[in-house]
Parts: sequence; C-alpha cells; structure tokens
Amino acid sequence: MAEINGIAHIQLTVTDMEKSIPFYRRLLTGMGLTLVNDTPDGIYGVGGRTGINISRSEASYSNERFKQRHPGLHHFCFRARSREDVDEIHDIAIEIGANIIHAPQEDGFAPGYYSVLFEDPDGIRIEANHVPGKGLLAPGRGQVGGTKTK
Repeated sequence: MAEINGIAHIQLTVTDMEKSIPFYRRLLTGMGLTLVNDTPDGIYGVGGRTGINISRSEASYSNERFKQRHPGLHHFCFRARSREDVDEIHDIAIEIGANIIHAPQEDGFAPGYYSVLFEDPDGIRIEANHVPGKGLLAPGRGQVGGTKTK
C-alpha cells in the first residue's frame, strides 16, 4: 500500500498581492518557514515538512473573495508543536490584522484539541492547532463510519 509523508505544499491564489504578501511573509516566517521565493508576484515558504505558495489570481477575479462553502478548499490547518505555539500564532494573526474567527480555545474534535482560527485578506480561513499525543490515532480513539475503531 502507498503511504504519504504529509502534504508537500498548498498553493493559495489571492486577489491583492499588496495586502497578501506582507500578511503571509510575517505569518510564514513567524511560524518558522523559510522564504525561498519572495517577490511582488508571489511568496513561497518551506518548513516543518510543509510548503505554502501564494500567487496572484487572474485579473478577471480581482473583485472576488474566497467562499468557504463553495467546492474546493474549506480551510487549512497548521499543526503546531505546543499550545504555546498556537497562542503565538494567534498573536501574529492579531499583529498582521487577520480577521480572528476564534481565539485559542479547546475544541472537542480530539482529546486536547486546541486551536485558533482566522482569515487572510481574501477571507481564506487558516487554523493552527495542537493535539497532544496521537489524537484520534490513539488506541481506541479512531472512528470509521461513526463507530470507534479498536
């Protein structure tokens, strides 16, 4: 059976590079990613087995905003190493003027699930979370078809 080793990169298309480049430059470097491309036409950060690429939308879409419930991306979530990292990402989100959907809080998605949720200048939702231990992969915690797996 094939086995993946994470997500190599996510590419986000944005409408206003003048707003998005500084936003993502601070967010990505604040989370420890290294910028391997940083130009007025795009930004690409790599780190933590993750790559995030930001590129400009076609001009005909410049007046549109991200629509969370349309087909395609709903949101994406960075996995933090600690609750303190989630808190620090929240501080960065405030600093860069992100629309905060919720401040760091515990959620019931997995034991100890702790997250912050905010939006970029186009309304793309970004989450950062920390789940201690193995989360849903801990013995007796996984769910398949609504029933616990053992």
